[in-house]
Amino acid sequence: MQLDNATIKRLKGIGHELKPIVMIGNKGITPSITEEIDRALDDHELIKVKLPAGSKHDRDLVSTEIAQAVNAKVIHTIGRMALLLRQNPNANPKLSNLVRHPQ
Repeated sequence: MQLDNATIKRLKGIGHELKPIVMIGNKGITPSITEEIDRALDDHELIKVKLPAGSKHDRDLVSTEIAQAVNAKVIHTIGRMALLLRQNPNANPKLSNLVRHPQ
């Protein structure tokens, strides 16, 4: 999935308005966390995930690992937040952040 700069900018704008759906704690990435992120991406397509405390390198590794586990793309990370995208052609328009927040 290749995204141009204008699309990334639009997605970051939508992501700015979102609250984190999943928060990863001290136990790290567990199967239940992965399932919840997978379900949230099916419903919302674009989600914000709160990462555990640690160095920037550690947080980048966690966000990359999550994205690979759920077949998503990391759009942006800032601080302890990661913005993930996985488009769903059959998404519910009432739940999809891409449909509900057109810019």
